[in-house]
Amino acid sequence: MKYVFGPVPSRRLGRSLGIDPVPLKTCNWNCVYCQLGRTRPLTNVRRDYIPRRDILDEVKDSLTAHKPGEIDWITFVGAGEPTLHGGLGWLIRRVKALSNIPIAVITNGALLYLPEIRGELAAADAVLPSLDAGRPELYRKINRPWPKLTFKLLLEGLISFKKEYQGNLWVELMLIRGLNDTEVELNHIAKALEKIQPDEIHLLQPTRPPAETWVQPPGDESLLRAQSLLGPKSRIMHHIIGAFEFGRNDSLLEAVVSIITRHPMREEELLNTLAQYSPNDVMEILAELENSGKAKVIERYHTRFWIASPAYFPPGMPE
Repeated sequence: MKYVFGPVPSRRLGRSLGIDPVPLKTCNWNCVYCQLGRTRPLTNVRRDYIPRRDILDEVKDSLTAHKPGEIDWITFVGAGEPTLHGGLGWLIRRVKALSNIPIAVITNGALLYLPEIRGELAAADAVLPSLDAGRPELYRKINRPWPKLTFKLLLEGLISFKKEYQGNLWVELMLIRGLNDTEVELNHIAKALEKIQPDEIHLLQPTRPPAETWVQPPGDESLLRAQSLLGPKSRIMHHIIGAFEFGRNDSLLEAVVSIITRHPMREEELLNTLAQYSPNDVMEILAELENSGKAKVIERYHTRFWIASPAYFPPGMPE
């Protein structure tokens, strides 16, 4: 499948069937920690990057191929920013009509200041926007947004959405050592979150390959400090390793590429997922993957990650 992948393991969403409505990498942010690499170029144009009915057909096929209980959530999570797809609201409503499985949207939240975007996301059961900074200067430094997408608009959009939205608003905060994990910056973020009033605050750390080599995860002390300062709604989301499910109607090569395009995999995760094959077969699969021109290996945190070939990561290792 080209646009639907998984289910993939998620601590928050269980077995999550992913729907990607945009090509790699279509985004209006260029976050320093992004696991999909740098955004080249930034875009803030909404349109149907992929025919919406093609996406819906793949969702139907995937739901038919899975038994009840095999999928916990259906998640719109793009190889970029899903709200840039002009048909996102249409897709959410159509997918909602296909099953009783709850729908989540993982978004940077930058366009929530637009009433039409808030309306499109209203049908989702959970929306997970980002808030990585509590002041404009740090927002620009971490998220590196499209120039006209100001911190003021981000905050206003999140506040307005919470007032209107009937589902679960779970705000994500990616903590980066030395940037937003200090007491001073966390207090700025806490003030912003107080205005938003999300249902939960999810504290993340960059355990997958960050776009910039210098990005480092916070220490345990910083995580606990953040949880303490941000209050009882905050939850530390630790990385989990689990087997991924490859598309049942795809070749093994295409299924792996489909996942790593949206969700780079540690080599140990990939090997765990391929455990059903013999060691010789696994070596052949990895060689085929690398020789295909569709995938490559990069190193971050002294770990090998498999990513899609078009993704751009600067070379080098963090110190």
